[in-house]
Amino acid sequence: MALPPIFDRLRLPVIGSPLFIVSGPELVIAQCKAGIVGSFPALNARPQTLLDEWLHQITEELAAWDRANPDRLSAPYAVNQIVHKSNDRLEQDIATCAKWKVPITITSLGAREELNQAVHGWGGITLHDVIDDRFARKAVEKGADGLIPVAAGAGGHAGVLSPFALVQEIRTWFDGPVALSGAIGHGRSILAAQACGADLAYMGSAFIATTEANADEGYKNGIVAGRAGDIVYSNLFTGVHGNYLRQSIIDAGMDPDNLPEGDLKTMNFGSGGNTKVKAWKDIWGSGQGIGPLTAVRPVAEFVTELEAQYLAARGELEAKVRL
Repeated sequence: MALPPIFDRLRLPVIGSPLFIVSGPELVIAQCKAGIVGSFPALNARPQTLLDEWLHQITEELAAWDRANPDRLSAPYAVNQIVHKSNDRLEQDIATCAKWKVPITITSLGAREELNQAVHGWGGITLHDVIDDRFARKAVEKGADGLIPVAAGAGGHAGVLSPFALVQEIRTWFDGPVALSGAIGHGRSILAAQACGADLAYMGSAFIATTEANADEGYKNGIVAGRAGDIVYSNLFTGVHGNYLRQSIIDAGMDPDNLPEGDLKTMNFGSGGNTKVKAWKDIWGSGQGIGPLTAVRPVAEFVTELEAQYLAARGELEAKVRL
C-alpha cells in the first residue's frame, strides 16, 4: 500500500520521534525544513497555553520556508499525545491541535476511537506506537491510520521484540503505514527498516545530538560518546522498562549493573541522600543506535549525511541483487 499523500514531501523516509523535554519548535522546524517529519510531545509545552504558541510558530515558519523554497518544500510535522488517563490536559491539547489542523498525530499509551475520529475530522492522520502485535491490532481496530512498532533497542520506553519478528507479524494483516523504531542511527538502518517491511524509519536518540535539540550539552556529548553497550534497560526510574545512558546513571551515584527493580519516579541518591534524581532530566534516555554518531551538529547537516548513507546503501544492495 502506498503511503498517504501527506508523506509526499519527504526527502528521506524518516520521522524524527517526539522526545520528552528535548523536542521543541526549533528542533521540529529544523527537521521539517531538512525534509523529514519533525515531532514533539504536546506535554513538552508547559503551561498548556504554550502549545498554541508553538503550533503558531511552527506553522508560520514552515509556511515562510515554503514560500522562499518552492523547490524544497518542508515536510509535515507531528504532535505526540499521551492517551493514558493520567494526562489531564489531553482534551485541551486535542482542541488546540484541531485549531491548527496538525497534519500527523502520534498517540501513545492507549488507543481511543474518538481521538482518531477527531484527527480525521480536521484532515489529519494518526500513528500509534506499539510494542507487540496485540496492541497493534487494538490500535487499528480503534481507527489508527498507521503503526509505529517500537522494537528492542529503541530509546526511552522500548519494547523487547526483534524488529524482524514484530514487523513481520504486523505485515501479515496490516498494509497501512508502518514506521519502525529501534536502534536506527545511520542511513543504512533506514534502508534496513524498509527492507524488513516498514515504510519509514522512526529516529529519536540521534537527534538529541543536534544543535537545535533542547538538551543539556552533557547529554548531547554523551549520546555522541556512547555505544550500544552503554545503554542500560531498567524499570527503576519510571516503573516501565526503558533504555538509558549508562554514564548518566553513574553520574547520579548509582551502579548501572546493579539497579533494583522498582516504580520510582524520583529517588534520593548521593552524599547524604539529598540529591534528587529524575528520569529524563538527570537519567538520560537513549536507544542503542547511537554508535555511528561522531559529533553534535545542525539537523540539516545530519540529515544530509543520512541521505548520503541511505543512497549509498541502496546502491550497494542493488549491486548485490544483480550478482
